[in-house]
Amino acid sequence: MLKAVLFDMDGVIVDTEPLHRKAYHQMFDDVKIDVGIDLYASFTGQSTINICKRLVNHFNLSETPEYLVSLKRKHYKYFFDNDELDLIDGVLDRIKDYHTNNVTLVVASSASMHGILQIFKRFDLNQYFSAKFSGADLKKSKPHPEIFIKAAESTGFKKSECIVIEDSTNGLQAANSAGIYCVGYKSPHSTGQDYTIADIVISDFKEIAYSKCNTFFKP
Repeated sequence: MLKAVLFDMDGVIVDTEPLHRKAYHQMFDDVKIDVGIDLYASFTGQSTINICKRLVNHFNLSETPEYLVSLKRKHYKYFFDNDELDLIDGVLDRIKDYHTNNVTLVVASSASMHGILQIFKRFDLNQYFSAKFSGADLKKSKPHPEIFIKAAESTGFKKSECIVIEDSTNGLQAANSAGIYCVGYKSPHSTGQDYTIADIVISDFKEIAYSKCNTFFKP
């Protein structure tokens, strides 16, 4: 029986990918690097600090990863404050549906805790979620399973009673390695991702309504 849902945030709950993309590319311009489509796609689901460590190594930059993070976050704050931002279509209905049916909800995101709190305050989501986990606060980032193992433990339920909803290859690999049933959400903005290891792939949150969980959730 479904007892808990572990949500990724960017690309699953909220459509921040366009803001992150603009912030990253502004930072790339600041340090004069050319990041190709494939390399950028490989960043999806990873924490900002790990992405910046990869950039420093890949381009042999003299700047520190922490400096790159500060540039990216400065640009993201500007876009967050000034650009339009929406929840993913249908996700709020699903969050309310699970919450009404006493399913424990946890967010497990590679975003910083500050970024998570910004989104939760802006869209009044705190009332639905029992816990929040940021990959930026952990030793290992997705695709390492640590974040989902900790998130599942926080619910008090067995991993076999939990599902993960993810939109990235790194996130799907993390859920798979954690041994948790994984729903792959094909976000319009998460291009170049591999959904083949997901237990089920959806493009509409209506497909995983609580009333259908005995049909799609087969751990």
